[in-house]
Amino acid sequence: MQKLSLTQSLQQKLSPQQIQFIKLLQVPTSELASRIEDELEVNPALEEGKEESETEEREEDYEEDFEESEAEGIEDYLQDDYAGYKMQGDGRGPDEEGRERPIPVGRTLQEYLISQLGYIKLDDREQILGEQLIGSIDADGYIHRDLEAIVNDLAFSQGIETDEEELENILFKIQDFDPAGIGARNLRECLSLQLERRDEDNELVQLAKSIINDCFNEFSKKHYDKIARKLEVQHEENLREAIYLITKLNPKPGGTTDEVVKTVQYIIADFILVNNDDKLELSLNSRNAPQLKVSRSYADMLEAYDRSDKKDRKLKETVSFIKQKLDSAKWFIDAIHQRQQTLLDTMQAIIDFQYDYFLEGDESKLKPMILKDVAEKIDLDISTVSRVVRSKHVQTEFGVFPLKYFFSEAISTDSGEEVSSREVKSKLKGLVEQEDKSKPLADEKIERILKQSGYNIARRTIAKYREQLGIPVARLRKQL
Repeated sequence: MQKLSLTQSLQQKLSPQQIQFIKLLQVPTSELASRIEDELEVNPALEEGKEESETEEREEDYEEDFEESEAEGIEDYLQDDYAGYKMQGDGRGPDEEGRERPIPVGRTLQEYLISQLGYIKLDDREQILGEQLIGSIDADGYIHRDLEAIVNDLAFSQGIETDEEELENILFKIQDFDPAGIGARNLRECLSLQLERRDEDNELVQLAKSIINDCFNEFSKKHYDKIARKLEVQHEENLREAIYLITKLNPKPGGTTDEVVKTVQYIIADFILVNNDDKLELSLNSRNAPQLKVSRSYADMLEAYDRSDKKDRKLKETVSFIKQKLDSAKWFIDAIHQRQQTLLDTMQAIIDFQYDYFLEGDESKLKPMILKDVAEKIDLDISTVSRVVRSKHVQTEFGVFPLKYFFSEAISTDSGEEVSSREVKSKLKGLVEQEDKSKPLADEKIERILKQSGYNIARRTIAKYREQLGIPVARLRKQL
């Protein structure tokens, strides 16, 4: 037998104003102007310009009227959840996930290849097969799917029966298109396709082809001595030049043509830090401080409607609409101001922690610092600090840096001090740059050298830092 029961529970629910602030906080300066334009477009009660004292007085009158109206029951018309408070263009909403900033008009990689498909003689059936293959080419220029899977796609989606052999014959034709190496199914085939377009009579080209076709496994592991023995290369210089030729080939041909549309992102500093006679002066990029105000005409309109003796349904709906827009405008302005202050507080805390670094720009002066350190200093939640740090940059005399650059873990030394993991990474990078490339340093060797310098660090941490720095393992750094 089913029973109905009532239970009470306390839940924390963000107010519309808090939601606005959180979303605005993570917007970088480069996107803030666009975000404000969106809000100005959807809310006629929000205007650009500096607030005047008279306007401020009208806002105070508006707030008093609003409180009186709540007592009269107009509050009933304002409970449409977040209606009137939602921010347009907040980004990352389900309807705007794929929204992109304007990019240059051009042709995609597929369109570029389809245009070349029209220059070879194909019947209608072959044209469909060719278009299916081109549609299967990823952004890097490769076909990563098995031909068998593409055969099945054609059978199910277009009712065309084919086999891998017929499909491969069409693929070979596409692989002759520009850019060189397009339509390859793996790196080996990609490099081989590019070498096929080189001078056939050139001995170095022939040697490079043999390395790729017959010794690719040895080449990928940089076992050059094995390649020399297997191909009976007499002169080491020839092997060196052939390998150099291969390294100049493009491993991702999908990004080589100017006709492929690419999104270009420009870094705009959110903060500007100036060293004025050893005194650090922080300021926000002026784009972070737009001049916005509540529309006086809308405030006047509300006052007129609210004092009207006529209280029919249509008038109440009008009053409700105007109040929503005025609330939304005022809350948006407050959120912008709160954003500015939170940004400044967070950046100032980072400067206080890393003061010695910002004075000189010496990376070794960076101290260990995590989000929690900054959050505790300015009494904010870690998630709030994380939103500030994300996608934000500061302009210094040493260059423009993302805020996350100044955060790092702590590593202990023999003396008991704590140093930044960034300092350890800098030491690691220096060791790799100075190593003998014919005998590159293994992670174990780097670990021993760093421990001799007083850094207590494990080999697995060395491997992690090396990967973060984009440094390959020792055998892949080996050179002749």
